[in-house]
Amino acid sequence: MRFTTTRHAAASVALAGGLLLTASCKKNTEITATDDVVSAQDAGLGDEENAATSDLIEAAAPQDATASASATVVGAAELARLLPPCATRTYDAATRTLTLNFGPTNCLCPDGRYRRGVITAVFSGPYRQAGAVVTINRTGYFVNDNQHLGTRIITNLGGGSFDLAVQNASILFANGGGTTSWSSQRRYTRTAGFGTPSILDDAYSITGSLMGTNRRGIDYTATIQQPLVKKFAVGCARHFVAGTIELTNTNGKAMLLNYDPTGTQACDNVASVASNGRTYTIHLR
Repeated sequence: MRFTTTRHAAASVALAGGLLLTASCKKNTEITATDDVVSAQDAGLGDEENAATSDLIEAAAPQDATASASATVVGAAELARLLPPCATRTYDAATRTLTLNFGPTNCLCPDGRYRRGVITAVFSGPYRQAGAVVTINRTGYFVNDNQHLGTRIITNLGGGSFDLAVQNASILFANGGGTTSWSSQRRYTRTAGFGTPSILDDAYSITGSLMGTNRRGIDYTATIQQPLVKKFAVGCARHFVAGTIELTNTNGKAMLLNYDPTGTQACDNVASVASNGRTYTIHLR
């Protein structure tokens, strides 16, 4: 089993709906930044960085967890595509701890984001086996000057599937932009591609929920109503191709995000949002 089961499934964590800013309908109406949309945006930002962190951990993970000098799982070339020259990687086999240090000043990463601070991942043992656990923490960690906090725990379920628990997570936005916080539990079930070296045949079904407070201080829940479908075929990997998420605020506002409004599981950036009795077609960024 390759640890890419964690990396590429975790890359599908992002609530892409959190990135939506514009909608199209008969009059090209724009969806305003109501509380439900702000909740989606905040959830999306956190989950995007969860995905990026999982990518980095996968690329930097040692092939042999018992050897500090072990080569990485994906090789130096693949690691260089994710970890910038201004960051350093170390692995301590005695404590099974992987450390990615972006330094004290902003470090431009290949995904176009600036990072600083430290990510650590502690492996419970031979993490390719069912039951293996990876615990991820961040110290002084900033993305585009927004501080990211909290613990992520990945539990291997075998067969390419895993659980991802996010505990006491928060983002402190720069320049007094407020704070969003959340905890979540999600299960990633591998439905295709297990046991092959390529990720292009990988597919996952994702279930679970999130509870948080958005930057406006409004509590909300985000619950996957129909399992999210993630495929990594060319043209598909950027967004989910199916599934729905219900986002409900404690002030009574609700929004349903549908990644497959046409029912075709097309590999595109088209989704829909149903809110306040109206349905909008949106294009995910």
